[in-house]
Amino acid sequence: MHIFYFIIWGCITIARDVQHEINEMIRDREIRVIDADGEMIGIMKPAEARKLAEEAGLDLVKVSPHAKPPVCKILDYGKFRYEEIRKQKEAKKKQKSMTVKEIRMSVRVEEHDIQVKARNAEKFLQQGHRVKLTIRFRGREMIYTNQGRQVLLDFANRLKDYGTVTKSPKLEGRNMSIFLSPKGSKDNK
Repeated sequence: MHIFYFIIWGCITIARDVQHEINEMIRDREIRVIDADGEMIGIMKPAEARKLAEEAGLDLVKVSPHAKPPVCKILDYGKFRYEEIRKQKEAKKKQKSMTVKEIRMSVRVEEHDIQVKARNAEKFLQQGHRVKLTIRFRGREMIYTNQGRQVLLDFANRLKDYGTVTKSPKLEGRNMSIFLSPKGSKDNK
C-alpha cells in the first residue's frame, strides 16, 4: 500500500493508493502470473515473477487478490493506472445526476403566480430534474392545511403531462410538500 503525504496550507492530508499491490509489496507464497501479452505463464513464487517483470522492463501488479492463488500481471503500472482512471472518469460522465428543484408558495397564492410557477416547474421537469413543491403556513394559516393540500394537488394536476407525483402531500412542521418526478424516470416505477 502506497501512502502519500501532501502538505497543503499547513494541513497534512494522506492519500492512500490501496488499489493494487505491485512488485515487492506482493507477499503471497504462490501467484498465478500472466505476461504482458495476456498469456498465462503459470503458478510461481513472487520473486521469480518479479525477475521476469524486471527483465521485460515492466511491473508485477496483483490484479485479482481474492483468487486462489492470487492473479498477477506483468505490465506497465503507470499506463495501467492511467487507463483505469480514464475509465472511471468516463463512467462518471455517463452517470446522470438528478437534482431537486424547489418551488415555494403560500396558501393565498393567486392564479397568475401559480401559472408562472407551473411554467418553471414544467421547464425543470423537461430538463430531467425532480421538483419539490412547498407551501409554507405562517401564523394562523395552519388552520388551512386542507386548502394547502388542495393547492398542491391542483398544481400537480397541471403538470401531469410532464411529471408524476412520487410523494403525496405531507405536512412537516409548518411546511407541506409534494414531490414530482419527470415522466419516464426510474423514480416513477
